[in-house]
Amino acid sequence: MEKKLKVLLLLGGTSPEREVSKSTGKSVYEALLNLGHEVIILDPAYGINQPYEVEDYFNENDYTEILNENYLDAVNLISANQINVAFLALHGKYGEDGTIQSLLELKGIKYTGSKVLSSAIAMDKIMSKILFEEYKVITPKWFHFKKDERTTEDVNNLIEQKFGYPAVVKPNDQGSTVGLTICKSSEQLVDAIHNAFEYSDRILVEEYIPGRELTVAVIDNSAMPVLEIRPKHGIYDYECKYTSGMSEYIVPADVPEKVAKSLQEIAVQACKSLRCEVYSRVDFRLSPDNKVYTLEVNTLPGMTSLSLVPKMAKAMGVSFEQLVEKIITLSLK
Repeated sequence: MEKKLKVLLLLGGTSPEREVSKSTGKSVYEALLNLGHEVIILDPAYGINQPYEVEDYFNENDYTEILNENYLDAVNLISANQINVAFLALHGKYGEDGTIQSLLELKGIKYTGSKVLSSAIAMDKIMSKILFEEYKVITPKWFHFKKDERTTEDVNNLIEQKFGYPAVVKPNDQGSTVGLTICKSSEQLVDAIHNAFEYSDRILVEEYIPGRELTVAVIDNSAMPVLEIRPKHGIYDYECKYTSGMSEYIVPADVPEKVAKSLQEIAVQACKSLRCEVYSRVDFRLSPDNKVYTLEVNTLPGMTSLSLVPKMAKAMGVSFEQLVEKIITLSLK
């Protein structure tokens, strides 16, 4: 892209993934400057009280009070004729679920990543599961319930009937394994349900698939190399995702060629099932007998030094700056 653009970088967002979004934002900001683009930064959670200094956007301590209702005020600070595109470096609720996308649509501002509907569906794990099944994308067995709909005994009975323990209990609309528990027995169920309801009013309970943690990024409907994650913990949890040295990453993953090709094909199909655009990342479990299970699709995957999509791009000979440029180019089409 020879033309230098005016890019609105949106970062920060809301907790619990706020710090991760700041890290993604800093990495993308530096890449945009290296590419020669003009960058305007906004943290939607600050509303009209935006920092004067660029460094204050990336600080661990927040510049001012964080409020969800600030999003509308922040977006109203920018008009469509001031910028060419908004680069979304947001994670979690309001950033990935279609909320910020809908505000940008109303303002007539082009933005990176998937549109409103696919963002909302991908963030809603239950709706994603329904569409996976419609499009023949194999996913672990599951059921869901909302607050006050089932007793712990009801949930335990359903787990034993449908797939048994271990079972995964997680909130319906959070990312980064926030609020997730792997229950090895019914004794852990009360705390797991309580923990998940801290983050959502609806819970997804899922069959636990033993095996390996794999992921495939899809950009412009083409799959990147398969990446394997080997976390220090038994699960790729929040700490392992965002703490240096807590996970090992192998790309291309050491899997049979036939399995790798299958993972890539399923990743593309999973993204199509949710109508994802530009770029996404699909997470999998690979059982000991090499059966592929799709877990979820991330429509705004992380873009930090620890993030997975840049690692896959690097394995293809694509630099971080080239990846950022391609995302912008595709988003402007």
